[in-house]
Amino acid sequence: MAMIKTIIFDLGAVLIDWNPHYLYRKLFEKEEEMLYFLENICTPAWNEEQDAGRPLQEATDLLLAQFPEHRENIEAFYGRWEEMLGGAIEGTVQILRELKEGGQYNLYALTNWSGETFPVAQERFEFLGWFDGIVVSGTEKDRKPSSSFYHTLLNRYEILPSDALFIDDNLNNINAAQQLGITSIHFTSPEALRRALEDRKVL
Repeated sequence: MAMIKTIIFDLGAVLIDWNPHYLYRKLFEKEEEMLYFLENICTPAWNEEQDAGRPLQEATDLLLAQFPEHRENIEAFYGRWEEMLGGAIEGTVQILRELKEGGQYNLYALTNWSGETFPVAQERFEFLGWFDGIVVSGTEKDRKPSSSFYHTLLNRYEILPSDALFIDDNLNNINAAQQLGITSIHFTSPEALRRALEDRKVL
């Protein structure tokens, strides 16, 4: 295996616990009503378009035109977005800390995240300042698993795919990275990540 020089982290569900359920459990009395709303109105596919750069107001207006009866809950998605942030995933933050303090690797983040909400996370999570660079999909108007989004990071920071290790919880994103020749770890838990990094002699 090539010598790893660069480690690339995904953020959501790897370092940061983000889940709309944290907000919407406050707004719906019944779990099934909340799940229906998030599966059929403020859907993951709709949210992904904001990750790809669609303005939040445009996204909100789109749903308000389709579902005017759900105005309050639709407007809450971005009006109270911060309440969806559950906190840091401490086990992974500790791994990032050890890698940073060890000083052996360049550390980057490649994240599918709205460019408008990402500053909220940057303000809350100090460890986002530990990276040598962060590429945010909403800012670039491109997102994983598109190969062009990976190339944005690789080209900007002059990273060779063979020198890099990529960590993400989404298998589609892992597969896309591997097709580019980037060694990848499918994140399932901080403990499993630590074992995988130790196996590769990275930690």
